[in-house]
Amino acid sequence: MAIILLNIENMHCGTCVRRVAETLNTIPATHAEEVRIGTARVKTSATSEQIQHALTTAGYPAHAEVLEA
Repeated sequence: MAIILLNIENMHCGTCVRRVAETLNTIPATHAEEVRIGTARVKTSATSEQIQHALTTAGYPAHAEVLEA
């Protein structure tokens, strides 16, 4: 499993944080370890592209950085 750090746009409040966490946790083999306004850290077997696509579809475009593969 990889650990990915995400810089996420359009997160402005606690509701946004909850929506992003819910979106991340719907991706198979993905666990949102830490979600804060503007950032998230996930442990996943999915690709960063899959995660970015899911978040963009949910209205939260993201840029991913793989910390650990």
